[in-house]
Amino acid sequence: MSPGGLTMPAAQFSPPPVQAPAPAVNPVGTSAGPLVGVKGADLVVAGTGATLWSVSPDVPRPMGSIVKVMTALIVLEEGHLNRTIKVTKAMLRYVSRRGASTAGLIKGDVLTARQLLEATLLPSGCDAAYLLATAYGPGRAAFIRKMNATAARIGMTATHFTSFDGMPFPTEHSTYSSPADLVKLGEQAMRFPLFRQMVSQRKFFVPQTPGHHSYLWLTTDHLLYVYKGAVGIKTGDTNAAGNCLLFEARRHGRVLIGVVLHAAPTRDPISAITAAAQVLNWGFRKLGVGPA
Repeated sequence: MSPGGLTMPAAQFSPPPVQAPAPAVNPVGTSAGPLVGVKGADLVVAGTGATLWSVSPDVPRPMGSIVKVMTALIVLEEGHLNRTIKVTKAMLRYVSRRGASTAGLIKGDVLTARQLLEATLLPSGCDAAYLLATAYGPGRAAFIRKMNATAARIGMTATHFTSFDGMPFPTEHSTYSSPADLVKLGEQAMRFPLFRQMVSQRKFFVPQTPGHHSYLWLTTDHLLYVYKGAVGIKTGDTNAAGNCLLFEARRHGRVLIGVVLHAAPTRDPISAITAAAQVLNWGFRKLGVGPA
């Protein structure tokens, strides 16, 4: 997993240099669907369950940090978001040993669960996810059991979690889900107004207080920069998962939610963003929705 967190003074912030992808060019209504190279995908009309297009929708695959959507869902369901959680040395050892993406959390800082949710979702901080899982399990093993229980409860039948942050533990394929299951997860999480607010942000700033340093967290979801109407949701990236994106977008009152897994070219970090934009363009045209 490549580093997903970034901490810097607010004055240094600037949008990433991402070019808006071109629309898909195949005719609407063809069986081929949008012209994208992905190993798994699903595109659904939000709230209706109507599937517009899919690629191996029921085949389980690793999905990297999209796992953090389940982490956030459990925390949101349990609440107590004003509880305070201390940044520990054990967490720092964990992210260093695993080479995990971080939100740049500093040992000794005390942050709220709500702030740690921002750090988990925007810069994809495995450090923040570690602290939330430890606090809300309580303990990480108990938290992972909650993740699997929640998956079963909401009908994610082709899903299994062995990590709280999407890191490939104990193997690259130990944590997996299908495209159809991930869309279910996205719909569940997006029912929470706070979650919707968080994943729609390009950045979030935490000012310094006596209890913690200041932080500026930037989203890893560059679809928010290049696609008008995009409202989230979460990126994912490991060697086995490739470049992945769980996404939602609104255009003229219609809402589409979808996911692309292992987008090609695999060495291009923007490949999932480009694929999602092309899928959304195709989907809105299929619904007869004009340009944004």
